Amino acid sequence: MQKSAEAGGTPLRIITAAAIFDGHDAAIGIFRRIFQSMGCEVIHLGHDRGADEVARAAIQEDAHCVAITSYQGGAVEMFTHTKQILDESDFGHVSLVGGGGGTILPNEIQHLLNSNIAKIYSPEDGRELGLTGMVSDAIERASKNNLLDPKRFESLKEPINADNHPSVSKLLTLAENADEQIFNQILEKVRSTDGSKCPVVGLTGTGGAGKSSLTDELMLRIQRDNPGTKIALLATDP
Repeated sequence: MQKSAEAGGTPLRIITAAAIFDGHDAAIGIFRRIFQSMGCEVIHLGHDRGADEVARAAIQEDAHCVAITSYQGGAVEMFTHTKQILDESDFGHVSLVGGGGGTILPNEIQHLLNSNIAKIYSPEDGRELGLTGMVSDAIERASKNNLLDPKRFESLKEPINADNHPSVSKLLTLAENADEQIFNQILEKVRSTDGSKCPVVGLTGTGGAGKSSLTDELMLRIQRDNPGTKIALLATDP
């Protein structure tokens, strides 16, 4: 079994995507598979993804790193806008890397580096490092992020709701990886409702039993018949 890549005690989680208006998904597909082969948790968004979609996914997943390929000539805008959204959401620590072959000019690469983009891989980097070398470099940069750093949770001092995605994602990271006592202490500060009144339903079964299909149908009917109802859906796939 492939050993999981970790950083600060949490599995290394990577968002991969090809930029908006870009149908060139072969490169990011290859990088996705290499990230996975090196033990990373990968959330692959596919191609034609906007900066808001990519940044939102990184926030909701509490990711260590975002890897984007951009071959449509708008790399500067794509990377800087993604970085701006992450910074504004207090997720500026997320390592943002990417590339676009010769479509990203040397002066554009320098501009992006000056804008605190972690790394833009050039054709020269590809020749020198190779595919696995570039992925290893991205993993090394991402592994510097400690998602359990107590400073990340200093803002969790008052009740929050489900629409506060940055805070909810931090709580999920704590629930999955932190000491139970620490998690409960923070949970009591941010709890906005009495958890004892919330029913919990579990679904399990062998592969191919239809768990995902059943879950989809349940969510569809709950949303249709009870507009405005808030549901926490946690999916764990080993």
